[in-house]
Amino acid sequence: MRPVDLIVRLEWLAVFLGAIVFYVFAGGGWLLFVLLILAPDLSMLGYLAGPRVGAFTYNMLHVMFWPLLLLAGGAYTGHALALQVAAIWLAHIAIDRSLGYGLKYATGFQDTTLGRIGRRA
Repeated sequence: MRPVDLIVRLEWLAVFLGAIVFYVFAGGGWLLFVLLILAPDLSMLGYLAGPRVGAFTYNMLHVMFWPLLLLAGGAYTGHALALQVAAIWLAHIAIDRSLGYGLKYATGFQDTTLGRIGRRA
């Protein structure tokens, strides 16, 4: 692994840890965390309709925009559950990125913005 790739992965790991800390400060319980941490991966079911649909559905739930919007809405309204779900969602995205799973291209699940899944470093 190149040093720059390691740095990027470590940055995402820091975001993951930060999201967990935020989740705890937002009063979240571990049962909710365990139940929802893999929920964004349900978007992979889109691949049953082909790689183009699969990439779209996967990417829609793996971009930072939606959980950050939920976080802002939760902060504005003071809704603790919205803050907690946003933190879990951000943690999911961050751990994916720290493991090398980027957003998907329509050419196939293994083709990501962070490189091809399964390639040897």
